[in-house]
Amino acid sequence: MTRIRTRLAATLGLATVAALALAGCATSDPLGGDSSSAPPASGEPSTIVVGSQAYYSNEIIAEIYAQALENAGFTVERKFQLGQRDIYIPSLEDGSVQLIPEYTGNLLQFFDEATTATASEDVYAALADALPEGLTVLDQSSATDQDSYNVTAEFAAENNLTEIGDLAGIANLTLGGAPELEERPYGPKGLKSVYGVDVAFSATADTTVDELVAGNIQVANVYSADPRIQTNDLVTLADPEGLFLASNVVPLVNASIAEDIADVINPISAALTPEGLVALNVESTEDKRSSADIATDWLAANGLD
Repeated sequence: MTRIRTRLAATLGLATVAALALAGCATSDPLGGDSSSAPPASGEPSTIVVGSQAYYSNEIIAEIYAQALENAGFTVERKFQLGQRDIYIPSLEDGSVQLIPEYTGNLLQFFDEATTATASEDVYAALADALPEGLTVLDQSSATDQDSYNVTAEFAAENNLTEIGDLAGIANLTLGGAPELEERPYGPKGLKSVYGVDVAFSATADTTVDELVAGNIQVANVYSADPRIQTNDLVTLADPEGLFLASNVVPLVNASIAEDIADVINPISAALTPEGLVALNVESTEDKRSSADIATDWLAANGLD
């Protein structure tokens, strides 16, 4: 019995020493890595909930945000493919989602349909004033992914089309796009009031480009960074009257964490360009790469990993 007690005491002693050593490590480095990569102990949240719209391009940007935050020492929870603004804006306001990539013009019109701002900097400034209390935006990117009206090259040549107003007077036009486009300020009513263009509307959603190429619709609402504009030889009609607001990529955040994450997220906005966003989208749609792999490579290529 004496030998058993002696061995037990020795074992317990070693376990105590090991536990104390581990506790000391945990105190000095709670993330198990270099202390310089951990978030400062200044009340910053240790977990950030990053959301995305139900749109592959938006998810790629959200994944870039998420990985950059993880690289900076934050724990990240992903809530991707959330849907439309009426779904995720309340989540941003109550803090169940804290960060999501957005687009300045469309976001501004969501909160202020009567806005007269159209240029990029004007839209960004107006957006800051229009956001409800508790929400804010970080730096906007030069990258844009905004609504645009497109026709086939053949239809453009047949009707001598270069800008939206050239559609006026053409009979039997059908505009295709997401279902909500029918009620948006730049939808059929906007076409009529701004350019005098009469169109019927078809809720073509994800099949919009296919329906345009097939000739079932004559005008398609396609996001400007969609690679299919190039791969299907579509013609984007110029918008000299500003029917569409400038829509730069911008991080929309719950104001409670804005200061904590700005130094991580703002450099991403500075590095993301219009051409770069199209290239990211090509990697998704043409190369069939995952958002995670695309984001990892982009951060490394831009020195942000």
